[in-house]
Amino acid sequence: MKPSLLITMLLSALPAISFAQDCETIVETSDTMRFSQRAIVVPKTCETFKVTLKHTGKMPKTAMGHNWVLGKSAQIDAIVKAGAEAGKDHDFIQPDDQRVIAATPMIGGGETAEAVLTVSKLAAKESYTFVCTFPGHWAMMRGTLKLEA
Repeated sequence: MKPSLLITMLLSALPAISFAQDCETIVETSDTMRFSQRAIVVPKTCETFKVTLKHTGKMPKTAMGHNWVLGKSAQIDAIVKAGAEAGKDHDFIQPDDQRVIAATPMIGGGETAEAVLTVSKLAAKESYTFVCTFPGHWAMMRGTLKLEA
């Protein structure tokens, strides 16, 4: 195939790609303390944004459980501390913690969970952080989320 034909074919697909609304993402994790994504950008045109957390490991949630918890960056340490106090029965998330913007339940190997956030509640100039609140994981399992400018 001639390079010019290949370029033409690729460029013809761009309009379909640019109009597609991507209002969800998949974040994978495993039996290591790491998220597959360290940064998420949410399109401001989305009404809601869904994060699917997928645990590709084998270990149960009691040993290597993970969740995905979103809060303002300035409040994330307090959210983690409150979650530790709430304990495993509450998936290490303080019930009714108004600082938590979105969260998944704790999952173990082979499981998935979803969190849906209302995009209108995000501010473009605010800094957001997501973490896993399983004890000891939050230091390594963290990333940033921002609203598209």
